[in-house]
Amino acid sequence: MSINKYEVFLKVVELGSLTRAADVLGFTQSGISHTISSLEMEFGFTLLIRNRSGVKLTVNGEQVLHPIREILKWNEQLKQEVADIHGLEVGTITIGTFTSVSVHWLPDMIKQFRKEYPYIEFKLMEGGYLEIEQWLEAGVIDCGFISLPTREKFEVIPLKKDRMLAIVAKDHPLSSAPHFPLAQLAHEDFIMPKTGSDYDVRRVLEKARIKPNIKFSAGDDYAIIAMVEKGLGISILPELVLARQNHQVVMLELEERSFRSLGIAVHSMKHASPAAKRFLKHVEGWRGA
Repeated sequence: MSINKYEVFLKVVELGSLTRAADVLGFTQSGISHTISSLEMEFGFTLLIRNRSGVKLTVNGEQVLHPIREILKWNEQLKQEVADIHGLEVGTITIGTFTSVSVHWLPDMIKQFRKEYPYIEFKLMEGGYLEIEQWLEAGVIDCGFISLPTREKFEVIPLKKDRMLAIVAKDHPLSSAPHFPLAQLAHEDFIMPKTGSDYDVRRVLEKARIKPNIKFSAGDDYAIIAMVEKGLGISILPELVLARQNHQVVMLELEERSFRSLGIAVHSMKHASPAAKRFLKHVEGWRGA
């Protein structure tokens, strides 16, 4: 068994390319290919299908992916436990996050954390709520920022509530209104976040029992804002997404105030790595900052 081979295999799967994995790991492409072939010989079956567009897992490759992730996860935890015994704070924390948290929360969180633990490294994976939950479930990440409620099996540290706001173009007839009337949503072209990132907006709509006239769906919050700026429709977004940005839109409080509840989740606090536990404790303290 070779931990290095497993690390190479996972990096190829993550990036979907032998060439990109070689660039990231500092290997030659032939070196990466040889490592994968060696692992396939060791297992006695093919792990990856190679084609012009990259690589994809075989059925057998899919079957061993999770156990390999678990081996690497526990190997990382073992290294951190040994370092902890020696009084060292080292390791890597993989965090699932989404754009607004990555921009407005994480830089300060990590900066403050690294003052105390300068040798702990971070790997950030950006996605929607659904992806982050799936990464937690599969053990791809150590912890992840999510919108509550989430899956019952996760352990969660609640953080802060974030207002949901309507956004309209500056020349919209309601741009000077004191608040946005929810009933108006049924009569406007609406821009919806993509599936997996639309939970918070759908909660507002379902609570108000309104079916919007969805004209566009976009996967990026800032693409939605740009479309609203051009008068292509209106939308509802969390306040954190809109913070400290020079957007040419008008933000309106909803007629019935609504919030998303943000938190950070871990699959199991008991089995979290020492580095992850330290970071989660730091985030819990940051909550009250």
